[in-house]
Amino acid sequence: MNTARLLHAADESVRLCGRVLRLFDPVRFVGAARDGFYVVKRHWRLAVAMARRELSTRYAGQMMGSFWIIGHPLLQMLIFVFLFAVVFNQKMGGTFDLPRDYTVYILSGLVAWLSILPVLTGSCYSIVGNAALVKQFNFELEALPVKDVLTAMLFWFVGVAIVSVYTLWSYHSVPWTYVLLPVVLVVQIITLIGFAWLLSAVAVFFRDLKDIVTVWSNLGVFLLPIVYLPQWVPEIFRPFVYSNPLSCVIWMHQDVLYFGRIEHPVSWLVSTILALLIFSTGHRVFQRLRPLFGNVL
Repeated sequence: MNTARLLHAADESVRLCGRVLRLFDPVRFVGAARDGFYVVKRHWRLAVAMARRELSTRYAGQMMGSFWIIGHPLLQMLIFVFLFAVVFNQKMGGTFDLPRDYTVYILSGLVAWLSILPVLTGSCYSIVGNAALVKQFNFELEALPVKDVLTAMLFWFVGVAIVSVYTLWSYHSVPWTYVLLPVVLVVQIITLIGFAWLLSAVAVFFRDLKDIVTVWSNLGVFLLPIVYLPQWVPEIFRPFVYSNPLSCVIWMHQDVLYFGRIEHPVSWLVSTILALLIFSTGHRVFQRLRPLFGNVL
C-alpha cells in the first residue's frame, strides 16, 4: 500500500515537473510572442481610439483642461528635482564618467518611471473596472490593457521633451544617442503591454494585487537607480538594485538621455530579452484566464 502511494506521488511529481518545464519551453514562448504581436496589430486601431477618447474625457469640464496631460509629469519631475538636486544639493557632472548634471540624471530616469507607474497601477483595473465590456462576447478584451499602455506612453513623450529642452538649454546640444530613442520606446511598449496583460488578468482573481502593486509603486522610485547612482548604495544592498529587471530599463534611458553613450550594454540585451519574455508570458496568462473573466465578474 505504501509502495503504491509512493509510486503515485512520484508519478504526480513527474507530471508537475513536466508542466513546469512546458511553461518555460522556448518554442511555446516564441509562439506566444508571435500570437501576442498579431493580437496587438489586430487591435491597434481600437486601442488607439480608446486611448484618445480617455485622454479627451479625463480632464473634460476642468478649468485647466488638457494642460494636466503635460502638467502632471512636469510637476512630478519638478518635485524630484527640487528635493534631490536643490534641497540635498547633490553635485555631479562635468566628467567623462558623469557628463551632465544631477538634474539631467534624475529626469532621464523619471522619463521611464513615470510611464511605467500608471501602467502598473492602472492595469489592475483594466478588466475589473470594465465588467460590462467583459460580458460582451464580441468585444476584444486584449485591447483594454493595450489602451492603458498607450495612454501612459504620453507621459514618456512629455518626459523626453522636458529632458530635451533642459539639455538644450544647459548644454546647447543633445547627445547623438537620442537617435536610439525609438529603440528604447519599442522595448518600453513591449514590456509594458506584457505587464498590463499579466496584471489585468491576475487582478480579476486576486483583488489584493492592486494594493500590493500600489505599495510597490510608491517605493519603486527609491528601489531603482533613478535618484541615486548604484555606487552610492551600500555594497550589501547593491545586488537588489542590479537584480531588479526594471533597473535595466532605467539604465537604457540614462544611456540615451544622460550619458550620451552605451554605458550599460548588458542592460540593452537584458531589457530586450526580458521585454519579449514578459510580453509572451503576459499574453499566455491573459489567454488562459480570459474564458473565466465573465464568471468571476
